[in-house]
Amino acid sequence: MKAETPHLTRMKKWYGGALVSSLFMLLLLRYGFMKNPVEESYLMNPFSSNGTNPLEWVRFTAPPALQNPGNASQVISIDAIAFSLFAQRNLSKGEQQSLLTWNLLKNLINHSHALPNGVEAIKEAGSAWNSLMDSIEEEKLGYVNDNSSRKAKEKQCPHFLNKMNATEPESHYKLRVPCGLTQGSSITIIGIPNGLLGDFRIDLTGEALPGEPDPPIILHYNVRLHGDKITEDPVIVQNTWTIAHDWGEEVRCPPPTPEENEKVDELEQCNKLVGKDDNRTIRVHSHGLRLPLLGLQGVTPRRYFPFKQGSLFVATLRVGPEGVQMTVDGKHVTSFAYRETLEPWLVSEVRISGDVKLISVLASGLPTSEDSDHTVDLEALKSVPLSLQRPVDLFIGVFSTANNFKRRMAVRRTWMQYPEVRSGTVVVRFFVGLHKNHIVNDELWNEARTYGDIQLMPFVDYYSLITWKTLAICTFGTEVVSAKFVMKTDDDAFVRLDEVMASLSRINVTHGLLYGLINSDSQPHRSTDSKWFISPEEWSEEKYPPWAHGPGYVVSHDIAKAVYKRFNEVRLKMFKLEDVAMGIWIADMQKDGLEVHYEKEERIFNEGCKDGYVIAHYQGPREMMCLWQKLQETKRARCCGDP
Repeated sequence: MKAETPHLTRMKKWYGGALVSSLFMLLLLRYGFMKNPVEESYLMNPFSSNGTNPLEWVRFTAPPALQNPGNASQVISIDAIAFSLFAQRNLSKGEQQSLLTWNLLKNLINHSHALPNGVEAIKEAGSAWNSLMDSIEEEKLGYVNDNSSRKAKEKQCPHFLNKMNATEPESHYKLRVPCGLTQGSSITIIGIPNGLLGDFRIDLTGEALPGEPDPPIILHYNVRLHGDKITEDPVIVQNTWTIAHDWGEEVRCPPPTPEENEKVDELEQCNKLVGKDDNRTIRVHSHGLRLPLLGLQGVTPRRYFPFKQGSLFVATLRVGPEGVQMTVDGKHVTSFAYRETLEPWLVSEVRISGDVKLISVLASGLPTSEDSDHTVDLEALKSVPLSLQRPVDLFIGVFSTANNFKRRMAVRRTWMQYPEVRSGTVVVRFFVGLHKNHIVNDELWNEARTYGDIQLMPFVDYYSLITWKTLAICTFGTEVVSAKFVMKTDDDAFVRLDEVMASLSRINVTHGLLYGLINSDSQPHRSTDSKWFISPEEWSEEKYPPWAHGPGYVVSHDIAKAVYKRFNEVRLKMFKLEDVAMGIWIADMQKDGLEVHYEKEERIFNEGCKDGYVIAHYQGPREMMCLWQKLQETKRARCCGDP
């Protein structure tokens, strides 16, 4: 279970540079169109109707609220999906290496109703898997034509997309984002509110499921310059929409009451300046005297609002760990927390509509895989083949999502280069669910074939299903390899593998062990606004049993083995907070007679990095490389930013 306050330092650094970025974008407007590194393959014709251009400006249909969904969703048999997911495929021995856990998880069908979105995730995976297998078959059968080179380029995930001078008379546009968004991705929009009202909307939408008329809206950002039914003052309304649950609860800026102004990623949902009197000074007369606006006789105080009719704005939506932040002209304005099943990797389009003269859109920090043809250290990054003759001391399973290409490369280049990993006595694998987007799955499949360190999961990734990955890690660590210890960590965690191994040796416990940052006194979050909300039906007791925080913990072989055994016996309690779930499972084993040893490691930092760390959490690719370099140079666990 991740902490509710992620590493604040990176957020402050980003916002410190936001004003510079805004000014830079304005400079670009003076000098015209900026060359896009993927321009040739993605900007052939910005008004093409063939649907293959990710940066395409077209009119879209009426908002979801105006449509009647009826009973459009197709009812698909879960048995048919299971048959499709686990059917024999024409795959080489090398390709099957990424599916070593896959067939051992068939029993997930019997657990699909135990966690939120379990059934949907398996059904969606069936469709994604069939599409991926069709693509692989086409490649093997050599279905090529004159456009094969162009199609290959279209399958790549671009890091950067832009459209300059995008002014058009139409008021409804969309920007296709081929491979979703990830932490650090941003969408910058330059425009001028115009028309009769100057109201406009920005929607981050996902993919519509088969049979559904409209896609889910991960973020609805509605700017109302002349207010609405609730207020006559300018207001920003943020929300989400799905066909199953309709519109969610509105988050308004400014909020109706100050108490409603919570924080997301340590930033206010609404900047307190919004809607307040503007206290700035103005210059009057030729002698340059400066007077405050509020003190100037005959001047009506103006309230601050980031958007103004007829005025140019530079607005940036940035994807953070807990939500999406908006800056306007370099100033933080709003934050919006992710809602269940509506996560940034699902975003496939940015839709812009209303009374706005759109000048430019820039999407940057998009998830993209590294071209292995240009990777100079490729052989050193490939996983060591498994061997039945070589004992495995520790198996490490790393949580990752399909489009987190850069994070996985950072892990491969840093702590996966420890001698223990390169010798094969420690085995590391990434556990990755399928993506709804076939382009992402194609890239993921190629990455798995290249490096041999990815285990694909037979379900689509949702945060509510990460417990299934914990189960998969225990399965691999005991059924595929027979490791003495099994560890779980995240792809944004830097692991001092030498210290983990030294600690396990010092503890000298090989049965009933849970090693990590143990929490022995925690309660369920009962607030429905919490990302970790747990209802009394999910957990009725006032406290949880002891559990270890998710950035990194280790269990002994017997515990991991018992997890897989109980899973197949359908007596494993599925709980959506994976680290707490492990604590619950161990507590149940303890009731059945297991002698449990809880070993607390205070040097596992759940909210960033501190000197002397064993595990540092919330580390981006750059921080990971920096930590590794410091470790190699100084032989000490020093955080980046330290002298």
